[in-house]
Amino acid sequence: MERHYNTREVCEILGIANRTLRRWIKEGKVRAVNVDGRWRIPESEIKRLLGHSVEKISAPKIARVIIYTRVSKANQEKELENQIEALKKHVEKNSWKLVGIVKDVTSGLKEDRRGLWKLVEMARRHEFDILLVAYRDRLTRFGFKYLEELFKSHGVKIVIAFQEQPKDFYQELVEDLIEIVTSFAYRIYGKRSHKYRKVVEAVEQAVKDR
Repeated sequence: MERHYNTREVCEILGIANRTLRRWIKEGKVRAVNVDGRWRIPESEIKRLLGHSVEKISAPKIARVIIYTRVSKANQEKELENQIEALKKHVEKNSWKLVGIVKDVTSGLKEDRRGLWKLVEMARRHEFDILLVAYRDRLTRFGFKYLEELFKSHGVKIVIAFQEQPKDFYQELVEDLIEIVTSFAYRIYGKRSHKYRKVVEAVEQAVKDR
């Protein structure tokens, strides 16, 4: 039975945008089969368009990788570079193709990270296949499964390179805890409230006494 390719695979083989391929299908320039609402292109049709052998078309694709690194503070630049170098070695070890590096310098609790949203947009455009991070919490403190499903829906797999947490892991957790409590106290009491200052001071003191 002849193999059929999905539109993303065909775009990568032909080096064209998804909208271009769909336009060609609509205009009848590319023969395609609609399977459960999704287009599938026969291998023979790709072979006709390329003029290449089946062997070349069927050759295994090298995974395109984006490295994502994050630290909480600007003075952790050294840690950021250490993450990048370690992840580059991981890419080389797996014979992947590094196509970009995205950085964020902010808390893992932040949802409006510029780098994170850049990754989402790149995933939507099918610009990479693997999102590589050093540790799970580098991507997000909470809601990892939601992000995993989001990227998966765009054909991107999240790979966690290392299991052992970095030395400053617990210190960063403490800082995030203070940020969470401070945020809630602000919303409940207001920043100028005596109760707000009392809650914040109590949490900071508890952290010092741990």
